[in-house]
Amino acid sequence: MSNDKHSVDLSIYTRGDYDPGSWFRRALWYGLSLAFFESALPWPRPFKRGLLRAFGALVGEGVVIKPRVRIKYPWHLSVGDHSWIGEEVWIDNLAPVNLGDHVCLSQGAFLLTGNHDRHSTSFDLRMSPIEIDNGAWIGARAVVCPGVRMESHAVLNAGAVAKGRLETDGIYEGNPAKRIGTRVISAREKNGSENA
Repeated sequence: MSNDKHSVDLSIYTRGDYDPGSWFRRALWYGLSLAFFESALPWPRPFKRGLLRAFGALVGEGVVIKPRVRIKYPWHLSVGDHSWIGEEVWIDNLAPVNLGDHVCLSQGAFLLTGNHDRHSTSFDLRMSPIEIDNGAWIGARAVVCPGVRMESHAVLNAGAVAKGRLETDGIYEGNPAKRIGTRVISAREKNGSENA
């Protein structure tokens, strides 16, 4: 099939210099991931944290990892203390994903670090890391695109699509995500009552 304009030719696609690691390491991880992370069974949190660490992830204390979580390559993952990874979260980390302390990834959130060059005949692979700073919250079914930087305590509402930089304490929604407000966190006493 031919026409006068240039077109995509997937038969000439290559990954360039991208190297995901050894075939054996990836195969072993995929098997263990299916059994212990992508499973609906609630495997113990310390076990899951230990397994991620064994595959090169940097995982802080008190990290919560719910069932049905998909992590492409743990060796490209860093998770700070007391962060939560909700059910059906997909971290498609061809490039590094760094989560700070007390980060919440809600159900079905999708973090992707890889994409393709839409202007390239060979559909070249492009990758960029994701940085999520302390206290940030990614809502259910939200999408975080390659190269996103969520600053401290930023919020990405449910179903939103983030590109670029999300500022400290900003609340974002929509596609593409736009700032709609400012997050104000009230102090609480240990007994749960508010402290003005």
